[in-house]
Parts: sequence; C-alpha cells; structure tokens
Amino acid sequence: MLRAISRVFSRASGQRKIERMVTLVVATTVDPASIGPASALLAMPGWHPGPPVQDIPSFVNGEVRLLKHDSSIVAEDNLDKRWEDTTGEVVDEVIFLSRHTAVSNRPALTVHPIGVPHLSEDELPPAGGKPGWAGPPSPRIGPWLRLLKKIAETHNLTPEFEVTLEATHHGPLVNTPTMFVEIGSTEEYWKRQDAAQAVALLLWEGLGLAGGDGVGNWHRNSERNKVLLGLGGGHYAPRHMDIVLKDGVWVGHLLSGYSLPMEDPSKQKTENRAVGIGGTWKQAIKASFEATKVAFPGGEILAHLDHKSFKSWQKNAITSFLAEENIKVGKPEDFF
Repeated sequence: MLRAISRVFSRASGQRKIERMVTLVVATTVDPASIGPASALLAMPGWHPGPPVQDIPSFVNGEVRLLKHDSSIVAEDNLDKRWEDTTGEVVDEVIFLSRHTAVSNRPALTVHPIGVPHLSEDELPPAGGKPGWAGPPSPRIGPWLRLLKKIAETHNLTPEFEVTLEATHHGPLVNTPTMFVEIGSTEEYWKRQDAAQAVALLLWEGLGLAGGDGVGNWHRNSERNKVLLGLGGGHYAPRHMDIVLKDGVWVGHLLSGYSLPMEDPSKQKTENRAVGIGGTWKQAIKASFEATKVAFPGGEILAHLDHKSFKSWQKNAITSFLAEENIKVGKPEDFF
C-alpha cells in the first residue's frame, strides 16, 4: 500500500528527516461493537505486534496501526500525539470503532466526525472532548459512507441495518483528521458478527490493506475539491445524506439543529436585541468550518443548509453570519 511520506526540515542538522505517515485505528475491549470489528480485522493477513503506548497494545499492518485499550472509547484523549511521542511516526488520520445507541433501537451502521463545538466553557461535555472544540473531520467520511453502504448491501445487512451519517458529536480529544465507525443500536446488534465483519471489510478495503490506494484519500483527489459543511436538520442529517450518497462528494462537519443553539429574538429582553441573536451557534459554525479547512487543504468549503429545519429568523441570521465570515453557501447541484 502506497502512503505519502512527510519530510520535516531539521534546523539542528540542516538535513531533512523522513517520517512515516500512519493511520491509527482505535478499539476498546469494553465495547463489543468496537472489539468485534477490531478482532475481525486482525484475523485478516499481514498483522504483527507493534510497540505498546503506555501499556496499550498495538498491532501493525503496512502503514496501519491498531490500538486496543480497556477504557471507554471517548476517555482516552490525544492518542495521536501519544503514538507519535512513543514511536516517532506521524499520525495523519484516526479511526475509532464504537457502538451506537439510539432511542429507536434500530440496527444501524454509522460514520461521523467528532467535536462539541456548541458547548460553552462552563459546560461539561457528556461524552468527551472539550467545550468549543471540533476535531478535523476525516476526508474519508463521505467516500466510506458510500463504500459501507455497498458492503452492507452485498452482505445482506440491508434493509435490516440502516447505513447512515451522524452529526458531529462527542470526543475524545484528537487533533488529527478523525472519524467514528459505529454499529448500533442495542447489545444484540453490537455483538453481531456479520456487522463486525462488514466494518472490518470497510477498513480493509478503505485503507488499501487489500491492495491499491484505498478509498477516500483527499491527497490523491485530482478532480472535485468542494466539501460539504452541513448545517441544520436532525442527528442523522437526511438532507445532507441525499447529497453525500452521490459519488465524488466530500463531507466535513455536520452540525444538527441541537448543535446550533440560538436564542429566539422575540423572547429576548429589549436591551439585548440590538446585540444580536444569542447562543453559541456562531462559535459552533466557526470552529467546525476552521476544522474542516484543516482536514481538506486546498478544498473549497461550502455550507449546505437544511432550509426546512430552520425558522426564517434562524436562516436569516445564519446566512448573514456565513457572509460575514466569507463562508460560501452551496446548493445541492454545486457539489457535483
């Protein structure tokens, strides 16, 4: 498998130091929907033991590194930096394997970016991360959603399992382009071996472990450079999904309505109305936009609004703020 190599200039020696760029896959033994796919992936050819990171065992295959820890998946922060400090290898992406929970209990296979950019400083994140933070989203999210759908269909997991995006939510802290791949939504499905095998195949094919360049490598993208920044809608981003399921579409952060807290101006005190619409929605949009730019160097980030999910005053406020920040708004046809 081919992989880009980073060359870092050393001022001390005057020479260039060549550093290996690797993908970090993270699983936890306390979650059957995490360790199941990890075990299925490790059963495939080419793996051998790697160096431990603070007593967390690792496994190596080409430029892929798999970590298995015993904590909550959102509790181990900065695993990218901890790997780099231990091995000297530069982590250019992180993929977390996890369970998904939903009130509906519907079986699902999901992918999503991470962050809690809408939380204020005095709020405690319920599932990792830090207030106001959005991790760079993995460029693979869009291409892997489409690949996961194909794998699920081929292995007769659909229509029983829904294959879907989720909006940006939870931690852990990481500063490298990141995505979660999850199996939902109850213990019965977390333990399903066919679902675990599907996720393992997603990583096997998507990371190029089966040969070739893999799927969803932004740095090998030579054609389309427009990236969707989703604003509004529900947690499963149906309006954004309609676009992302089309071939060639890239996707960054997805902020559902609950991640865009806005104070209704009609309920604000008269003296506060001149200040503008309160809430952390501006903070959330700005942090998510900046993180998406980091993940897609050279890309054109276009905000896509779920118009039907907003009231008129919300839509007007958001579009005005996007204009102030020089964030372009894209219609569905703009992404193709």
